[in-house]
Amino acid sequence: MTATNRPLDVVILAAGQGTRMKSALPKVLHPVAGRPMVAWAVRAAQELGAREVVVVTGHGAEKVEAALAGSGVRFARQEQQLGTGHAFLCGVDALSSAGNKNAGSAESESGNVDADVLVLYGDTPLLRTETLRALLDDHRARHSAFTILSGEVPDATGYGRIVRGEGGQVERIVEQKDATDAEKAIGEFNSGVYVMDARAPELARRIGNSNKAGEYYLTDLLGLYRGAGARTSAFKLDDADEVLGANDRRGLADLGRILRGRINAAHLAAGVSIQAPESVHIEDTVQIGRDVTLEPGVILRGETRIADGVTVGAYSVVTDSVLETGVVVKPHSVLEGAQVGAGSDVGPFARLRPGSVLGEGVHIGNFVETKNARLDAGVKAGHLAYLGDVTIGAETNVGAGTIVANYDGVNKHQSSVGAGVFIGSNSTIIAPRVVGDAAFIAAGSAVHEDIPEGHMAVARGKQRNVEGWSHRYWGSLRAKVDQKLPWLSGWLRAQDAANAAEPEPTEPTRNA
Repeated sequence: MTATNRPLDVVILAAGQGTRMKSALPKVLHPVAGRPMVAWAVRAAQELGAREVVVVTGHGAEKVEAALAGSGVRFARQEQQLGTGHAFLCGVDALSSAGNKNAGSAESESGNVDADVLVLYGDTPLLRTETLRALLDDHRARHSAFTILSGEVPDATGYGRIVRGEGGQVERIVEQKDATDAEKAIGEFNSGVYVMDARAPELARRIGNSNKAGEYYLTDLLGLYRGAGARTSAFKLDDADEVLGANDRRGLADLGRILRGRINAAHLAAGVSIQAPESVHIEDTVQIGRDVTLEPGVILRGETRIADGVTVGAYSVVTDSVLETGVVVKPHSVLEGAQVGAGSDVGPFARLRPGSVLGEGVHIGNFVETKNARLDAGVKAGHLAYLGDVTIGAETNVGAGTIVANYDGVNKHQSSVGAGVFIGSNSTIIAPRVVGDAAFIAAGSAVHEDIPEGHMAVARGKQRNVEGWSHRYWGSLRAKVDQKLPWLSGWLRAQDAANAAEPEPTEPTRNA
């Protein structure tokens, strides 16, 4: 087997507590641009074509493992946090226990003996797959046994320094506290990301803990490889920011800013117009077509898919939704779990909740809310309506103030409205109801019975005008009216005066 086609196994260290996050959520599960931090490392490993990926968990292990369930990775528990070397050993032991079905006769007590092993971390989401591929290629091209991913900055204070020897081989890693003045002047630092040959599991078992902290340090592997006469090297990053981690909320915000910049730049290059990139948040999981316009303040989340020619208006939030060709989402609209058909428009200030499915050319206007509603082609709901648990046929017009009253206090009920129906303003459809095609609902109706096809429903009480009611009612509250309602107070005085000017009724004259 040649170096270039050796398998790759990956161990991701994700057992740390992250106390500076001040959170009940394990540090590696804090999301950045649509993925938990650790999921970025998993994705990079899988994009490299890793044969096995083991995530080492510790603090909050159950939560981390649940979050990555179904992602195709294996888990190893670091029950006691005894250092990075101990965490790595937990991970390679899990690789060994996999049985390495692909290794055949090459298998030994160290498990996946034919594979290179890459070490990643669950809190460094900026590391690009392309960078890791270049690291792996360099490692194999140099026939190195142990390669460090390093970076260079003008001031590497706080980092371990890379001390190179003849031919560029790495001789040692010097921690800040142990460095001489000359070594502190070195700008090349250790990222903690390593790729190593198949001796790694065996050598890791030799790491000691004779240090002040009593911990097993993964950096000690370098000395063990050199002691075995193996070649060691370092591959320098072009962009040192790629290995930035997040230890607190400020660091998390910095990572998010950098990732959003990358994501937005990729969409801009692919033909998306982003009017104010610094204000637009697009999660990594979102797919966007060409000639899409995103106005300032837009947030796109989750498994959202946006087809060509869509416009998303300012300060709209779209989550786990599908927008077909030519859709216009007007400003300040919120869509979650919705499907919007080609040529439809939504908003402004509209809300499409999960289960909303809009056909082609549907119009949803301002302050219209839908939930678990299917609206066929050409349906129009211009303003101030709630449409829940309902199907509405093609070309139906929903008047302002319409409510589908779907909840009886215990259960939700489904209603069906046919095609070509006209629903007058301020109507209430009390579910479960069936409204036939081409039916007409008079404004202000409370529909509590089914409406046959082509019928008009008038469901409102008979109007009765009670003379003098307002004067009597407001007059009983005269003190408050005089204090707070000057126009009404004047109207009452005028009514009092008019009543006073009317002659008193007289007794009818009796016949002698």
